[in-house]
Amino acid sequence: MLDFLPTWLNNFLPILILLAVVTVVIMRLPQIDVGHKKSFRRRRVMNWLPLGLTYALLYMGRYNLTVSKSSFESIMGDTGNSLMGNDVFGIIFGVGTVVYGLSFLINGPLTDRYGGRFSILMGAGGAMVMNMLMGLATLSIMYKGPGHGFIAAHFAVVFSILYALNMYFQSFGAVAIVKVNAAWFHVRERGVFGAIFGILISLGIYFAFDVGYMILKGFGLAWVFLIPAVLLGIFWLIDVFIVHNTPVDAGLEDFDTADASSGDNSPRLGAVAVFKLMLKNPIIMTIAGVEFCSGFLRQAIMQWYRTFAKQTDAILGFKSSFVYENWGLLLCCAGILGGVVAGVISDHVFGSRRGPVAAWLYGFMLAGAAALTFLFKSPLVGLMVLAMSMAVIGVHGMLSGTASMDFGGKRNVGVAVGIIDGFVYLGTAMMSFTYAIMLPKEQLDPTGKIVGPAANPDNWISWPLAMIPIAAIGLFLALRVWHAYPQAKGRKS
Repeated sequence: MLDFLPTWLNNFLPILILLAVVTVVIMRLPQIDVGHKKSFRRRRVMNWLPLGLTYALLYMGRYNLTVSKSSFESIMGDTGNSLMGNDVFGIIFGVGTVVYGLSFLINGPLTDRYGGRFSILMGAGGAMVMNMLMGLATLSIMYKGPGHGFIAAHFAVVFSILYALNMYFQSFGAVAIVKVNAAWFHVRERGVFGAIFGILISLGIYFAFDVGYMILKGFGLAWVFLIPAVLLGIFWLIDVFIVHNTPVDAGLEDFDTADASSGDNSPRLGAVAVFKLMLKNPIIMTIAGVEFCSGFLRQAIMQWYRTFAKQTDAILGFKSSFVYENWGLLLCCAGILGGVVAGVISDHVFGSRRGPVAAWLYGFMLAGAAALTFLFKSPLVGLMVLAMSMAVIGVHGMLSGTASMDFGGKRNVGVAVGIIDGFVYLGTAMMSFTYAIMLPKEQLDPTGKIVGPAANPDNWISWPLAMIPIAAIGLFLALRVWHAYPQAKGRKS
């Protein structure tokens, strides 16, 4: 980037620039004045910043599986095929996302009972251990360590188990960050928090992809798992000392958040009763349906664009493109833009309603998916999938990160966000299994070069086609919650 700087500093310069930009963006976000003192705002930043960075690092320890695919697929398995081909990756990632999607049945009630601080510590600690084990398993394969024959022969099973356990602990992350911040943000401020949530997701994507590929290139395959484990351990310790569940826990005064639990002084309901309450709430379940579609579309883009570009490179030549080379950074920028635009418009144009923003963005995604079926073999494909990522991350920040707080209320937000985020990853699982079946199989020649059906771009038409009906369903459901706004217990509708 800058030839006069040391190589190591050049490698990390984009990260430093990105963090500086994110800081400026967050500081300049338009504020809704609900009477908070400056001291409260400062302590709130101290609370959500380490919590949010831990959440971003969980992404790094989640999508490192995708980063590792490029190396695992070059390792020949016992059958003569790639150790992690499209089908094996689809199975491992799909199993993990099913586990993630169903974990809310346990982790939502646990978070509501024990608080978001408990959950972020569980999530970071568990993901740290599972990433360490995946790294050690990878070292065993590469250097013929203990059990390497068994691991290589049963690669899909071993990594499906380890990744599924990783995803169980990962599922604490979103529930934790939303649960904690539900007590720190008034409903009129939460559109802006949705923008912050989108920024944190985007940083996590950048850490996962660009930093992950940097680790892969500089340190080797196993460190794609081991370095996130170390970083998660460091932030686990930081969270122990800094993160608090509520302003009161941090020595500040409490305040009325004006969400769905405002004015509710009734005894706490049991987990089963809360689940029944949420599952009977048409707004919560409609939002969950929208986010099911978001999970499919977001990961259809994030997980498969680079694979498509790499496997068809001999014909299309997209592997040398700017988008391919800077995928994580550009996804991060797109996500920041989507989250900030969606959050600011929600609070300042639509009076803190989330449905209109989600509907507009889904309309954009539907148009993008339809256009992609004609243009996925053109050089425009990179810019198109980035634009679609901007839209879908904007929706995800609005609904999983914000609407779950609004309509679940701070008392039951753990279950609410668990249901909504669970549907996100059930949608991701559907995507993963769908593409494991539909996408072309890759084969390796003796030099490790990809040949066969996957090398022909025409065989990838199912990639954009599968997005169209999902985007249409998401748009329909988003329109259903256009006018939705949380009603506090003590306020008549």
